Amino acid sequence: MYKINFTILNIIVTCARHFENDTIKEIKELLSELDDNSPEIILSEFSGILYINTVVEPAKLVRKIREKLEDEPWSIRYTMRVIPIYSVTKTDLVEITESVLKQLPKITKDQTYRITIEKRNSNISSSDIITNIANRIPNKVSLEKYDWNILIQIFGSMTGISVIKKNEILKIQSEKRQSLE
Repeated sequence: MYKINFTILNIIVTCARHFENDTIKEIKELLSELDDNSPEIILSEFSGILYINTVVEPAKLVRKIREKLEDEPWSIRYTMRVIPIYSVTKTDLVEITESVLKQLPKITKDQTYRITIEKRNSNISSSDIITNIANRIPNKVSLEKYDWNILIQIFGSMTGISVIKKNEILKIQSEKRQSLE
């Protein structure tokens, strides 16, 4: 099992299986352009997933890649998704809920939300997590046209959590398709 200090993890990057090393080079180059010459990039125990700790604000990396995609779409070849992580906790129902609640002040009373869970190597119940969180949020839920996404990334015993807007997750293929339209 790979060791990472999850408390400092702030970005997850996905790529095609077996292209992790190429993706690491690509991400290192991008972060270097943003003045981080020594990011911590670790191959996860899950094929196609990298854990990243950088001094660069995750949203800044997302903007940088979007700019690259506009100017040089061919320059991003291996990265598939860039997912900001704003807190990390143990995979425990109470701790996940508390971590989400700490990020909730971003959401105003009139805004909608959805809860998205991506689970790897864990038996924790997604429906229990959703119910426990949703019962604590007075806002309306909207699965299609939401203002905020409560993103819960479960990696075995550790969970990354982000309360983010739709456009804060970068999906490279979608961005490339949109630029062709």
